[in-house]
Amino acid sequence: MTDKEKTENEEASAKEAEEPQKKEVEKKEAPPREAKPQNVVYVGNKPPMTYVMAVITAFNFADTNNVILKARGRAISTAVDVAEIIRNRFFKEAKVHALSIGTEQITPREGGNPRNVSTMEINLKK
Repeated sequence: MTDKEKTENEEASAKEAEEPQKKEVEKKEAPPREAKPQNVVYVGNKPPMTYVMAVITAFNFADTNNVILKARGRAISTAVDVAEIIRNRFFKEAKVHALSIGTEQITPREGGNPRNVSTMEINLKK
């Protein structure tokens, strides 16, 4: 064999050796993520109409008759606004089925004293 043929054979065997390693890496799967329920809307600091659209989408596409609005801290007033907009403008037949309030103790990332944050869940039914 010539030097050129040896080099080509070595390159081909090197490629074959690399391919099984690549396949092994590709076969590894990511751990499954917990799926968020489709009928729960977490309210934050975006404008209320953003969450109104999320509630309308949940009512229409999740094939459910109830949607839960969850909010903490300053977002509670936005969640109440969203519930009232839904009830008065979009779904006149929607009712507040359940309302629950609570407190969560949050510890800051930098350390320090934990603080209490109010929470609220509004359960809307069609």
